[in-house]
Amino acid sequence: MAPDAEQAIGLAWRRRLPGRVRSLHALRSPHEAVLFARVAAFAAAVPWLMRLPLPRLAALVDRPPRRRRTRDAAVEVERLERLVTLAPRVARPLVRTGCLTRGVTLYRFLRRAGLDVELRFGLDPRAIDADGHCWLTLGGEPFLEREDPRPRFTEIWRLPLASS
Repeated sequence: MAPDAEQAIGLAWRRRLPGRVRSLHALRSPHEAVLFARVAAFAAAVPWLMRLPLPRLAALVDRPPRRRRTRDAAVEVERLERLVTLAPRVARPLVRTGCLTRGVTLYRFLRRAGLDVELRFGLDPRAIDADGHCWLTLGGEPFLEREDPRPRFTEIWRLPLASS
């Protein structure tokens, strides 16, 4: 890389640093800061995880949900959704934006928190170029989605894997 390009990248990153640091004020406790570090590290690894064979990926990210009191579930969902949204703002370019990073990361941490969510992957059959999406479901219905992806995307795969 040319020295001028390196300087431009370094300068751009430094200009964004104060905003990234301010974003960390959204963390509400030391425990949440540790959880955020785990979420961001996992989210940064998602592009590499998605290169694994599907059964290996499933073994790494899937964990049967633990039993937890329902009262805590809503608070934990809000916290995890907020931390996953914060990760690319603070750690970009290491943490990518998009449904894949968001979906796989939320799936792993929500399952560990005790929610019986599924992660579904689909393709748009009408798209000329491959257009895909992944989304969470809870009880068979889209979960934490702005709009229902099922009319547009045909499901091709899901986690947890169906047992044979």
